[in-house]
Amino acid sequence: MSNQIEFRHIRYFLVVAEELHFRRAADRLFISQPGLSKQIKQMEEDLGILLFERHNRKVILTNAGAYLKKELTINLKNIEHTLTHAKLLNDGKNGDLKLGYVGSAMQEVIPDLLMKFKTSFPSIVFSLREMDNEKQIEGLLSYDLDLGFVRLERVPRGLTLKPILKESFCLVLPENHQINADNFKSLMQFKEESFILFDPKYSSSYYEKVMQLFDDSGFSPIVSHNTIHAGSIYKLVENNFGISIVPKSLATKDNPKIKFIELKKAKQKTTLSVVWNTDNRNPILKHIVSLLKN
Repeated sequence: MSNQIEFRHIRYFLVVAEELHFRRAADRLFISQPGLSKQIKQMEEDLGILLFERHNRKVILTNAGAYLKKELTINLKNIEHTLTHAKLLNDGKNGDLKLGYVGSAMQEVIPDLLMKFKTSFPSIVFSLREMDNEKQIEGLLSYDLDLGFVRLERVPRGLTLKPILKESFCLVLPENHQINADNFKSLMQFKEESFILFDPKYSSSYYEKVMQLFDDSGFSPIVSHNTIHAGSIYKLVENNFGISIVPKSLATKDNPKIKFIELKKAKQKTTLSVVWNTDNRNPILKHIVSLLKN
C-alpha cells in the first residue's frame, strides 16, 4: 500500500461507500464534489484497486470496494474502542462495556449481573440501551455493542450465544377477570378474548414461540394490539382492552390492577441468552465472558 494513503482518504472512501453518491458524500464531508472525486481517484491509483463503478446516474461498489468498506469499518471501530479505552485508563477507569438488552432482562437478570460485574470490576464504565433483538445483533456485528441480552434461538456466524435463563410464560389479566389461578384450565378458556402481544418486529422468534402456545391449544388468537413495551401491555390490560402473555420474569406485583397466571404445564418456554461477537477486541469483554461462563 502506498504511503500516500492517509486517514482522511479512508474517511472519504467510507462516506462515498455509504452514500453511493459523490455530491451527497461531498456535502457530508464539507468539501467540493470535484475535490472528493479527485481524492478517491488518487486513492484507487495508489492502491491499484478499482473501488467504484461510476455510471451516469449511480455509483456502485466493486467487490474489492465492498470488502474494503466492511474491513475498514470494523478496524476503525477497533481503533475508536482502543482510543476510548486509553482515555478511560487515563481517567482511572479499567474500561467500558456497552450492553444492549430486551426489556424483560432488566427485571432481575441484568441488575444481578451488574452487581456481580461491579464487584469483580469496580472501575468499569457500563452503558445500557434497551433494544430489540435485531438491533442488538446489528450492534454486535458492527462493534457498537459489546454484549447483548436477547430472546433468540440462533445468531449469525461470528457471534456466540449463551442461554442464561429459561422460563415459563404467564397470562396477564385484569384483576377483576373471572379466570384466576384456581379455575384456570387451559388457554382455550380465552378463545374469544382479545390479546395484546409483543410486536413480532421486536422479536420474530419470540412471537413465533407465543403463537405455538395457541397452536398447541387448538386456536388462533384475536390479536387486537401489538406493542414493544411491557408497560404499554399492562396499561392496556388494566383498562380492559384485552389480555396478554409475557415471560415470567416480567410478572410484577407492583400493579394491583392486573394479575398473572403462570402457564406451568405449557411445553413452550422462552429463553433469555447473552450474546457477544467473538472477534470483539474490547479487553474488558473477555473478563466479563469468563465471569458469565462461571
